[in-house]
Amino acid sequence: MKRLASPKYCYQLIGKILPWTSIACLICMSYGLYAGLFLAPADYQQGEAFRIMYVHVPCAILSLTIYSILFASSLVFLVWRLKIADIIAEASGGIGATYTLLALITGAIWGKPMWGTWWVWDARLTSELILLFLYFGYLGLRSAIRDPNTAARAVAILAIVGMVDIPIVHFSVEWWETLHQGPSLSKFTKPNIAKEMLYPLLGMLAGFFLFYLNVLLYRMRSLLLYRERRTEWVSLVLREN
Repeated sequence: MKRLASPKYCYQLIGKILPWTSIACLICMSYGLYAGLFLAPADYQQGEAFRIMYVHVPCAILSLTIYSILFASSLVFLVWRLKIADIIAEASGGIGATYTLLALITGAIWGKPMWGTWWVWDARLTSELILLFLYFGYLGLRSAIRDPNTAARAVAILAIVGMVDIPIVHFSVEWWETLHQGPSLSKFTKPNIAKEMLYPLLGMLAGFFLFYLNVLLYRMRSLLLYRERRTEWVSLVLREN
């Protein structure tokens, strides 16, 4: 744990991991896109329009997953004051906001032919929109406070408080009557989706997660160099490059 908490060791470890995660991301994305667009059969009710789920569903799932990572990192930072935890949180914020925005946009595109409208104040959609505002609030608050330590503590508290929205988003289709369809992937032992459509979706989900991981690691390296710019090891890295 002490080695992982070391900025120098973390920077070196990320450099070793990145090539492998990049290759894995490319493989999963390539399979998911090809199988989803060309191998999976058209849905008997939605026709070809259902294929947008191969972007929408991974984005929606990752919007919740990344916020959960943001929450956990913020909690670790507040309790143990680990710099790496705050760097993970800072690097995750913008990526999570992007995934959430994409989930809302692709959901609207999917909803138009299915529901006849781009937007309804549905429990799932509304709670997901609140999640986007939480991400924006996190990013805005961090940039608004000049002192890095004060900013880190403030946004960590905000991230922890905002976690209350995650179970609301996840269980909204079960707690209230909504237009949004019920859970499919969460019932993994008996998913409500044909295998021909499920496997490409799992491939895209893995690809989107690995893409998040890649961007996270790249951003972490940049933040590590910036925050540790006055240390000797960063000077050595910059001279070598």
